[in-house]
Amino acid sequence: MKVLVALDLARSTPAVFREARTWARRLSAELLLLHVADPDPDFIGYGARSENLRLAAEHKLRNSRQQLEALAVELRKDNLDANALLVQGAVAEAILREANNFHADAILMGTHARGPVKEPFIGTTARQVLHLAGRPVILVPPRDTP
Repeated sequence: MKVLVALDLARSTPAVFREARTWARRLSAELLLLHVADPDPDFIGYGARSENLRLAAEHKLRNSRQQLEALAVELRKDNLDANALLVQGAVAEAILREANNFHADAILMGTHARGPVKEPFIGTTARQVLHLAGRPVILVPPRDTP
């Protein structure tokens, strides 16, 4: 089984990562950890940026790549099959494209909790992926406990 694991490298990452580890162990699943970074503003037509902005964007991408690879290494240390991929672009489109490229059997991704009762809130990205994936999508709400 192949599972694409979409990680935002933010609040939902710990819960999604724990769930991904469980899937990998129980089903001998091959995991592709995916993070979709913001598109390069120069590429999408916002014009030349200052050198400081360019360096800040490069630093953020480098840190994201390192975080993602560290998560894959952690899984591989447990003898689990995991690789990391960082791409830039529109998040839902990139998740769907990479799920197709990877021939994923399922997509695992986080959601956000809102409100005092913390009901799962399905945002635009999750809604688009659910609607267009053509394969099972497992949504993982963030958990406050480690």
